[in-house]
Amino acid sequence: MSDLVGKVKDTLSSVVANTGDLVGTTRDTAKKTVVESLQGASDVATAGLAAVSDVVDGGVQAVAGAGASIGDGVVGLVEGAVEGAKTVGVDVTQAAAQAASVAVKSAAQVGGDVGTAAVSAVTGAIKVATDIGADSAELAKNAVMAVLKTADELGSQVGGSVRKALLSAASLPHDIIDALLGK
Repeated sequence: MSDLVGKVKDTLSSVVANTGDLVGTTRDTAKKTVVESLQGASDVATAGLAAVSDVVDGGVQAVAGAGASIGDGVVGLVEGAVEGAKTVGVDVTQAAAQAASVAVKSAAQVGGDVGTAAVSAVTGAIKVATDIGADSAELAKNAVMAVLKTADELGSQVGGSVRKALLSAASLPHDIIDALLGK
């Protein structure tokens, strides 16, 4: 576990169980941690995506460890990680895809519901796009592609669960999902 994963896990573990606003708490912590970790970095693009990965991974571990909602936690983590990435000049499309991918992988590692994590990651990407003035369709498309790729890498059962969850989520843009799934 990297130092950043541990830092996020420790920080969120102490507050997640006592918060009434899991999305807001995880979003704020993720954004702050990404920005702080990249201060003085020479290669912000590469370091930024690594920071996004570590922050989302540590956050999912903390949320799961506290018995809190993986879905709400992932929404906030993706939003915050992408906001933090934008703040320091990292490409938000890549950051959203990276955050979504790691959310699914980390959820699987902690025994969480990967379908919920996938839907929540895409939801977080769409929400943050609106907040930061990015193209929500582009962030959604890249997040969907990332969660599908990661789910397939984790096995056909995980891939099937993620596809089913994405297709049944009423809040997601089905034109994008259907196009990516060949429907």
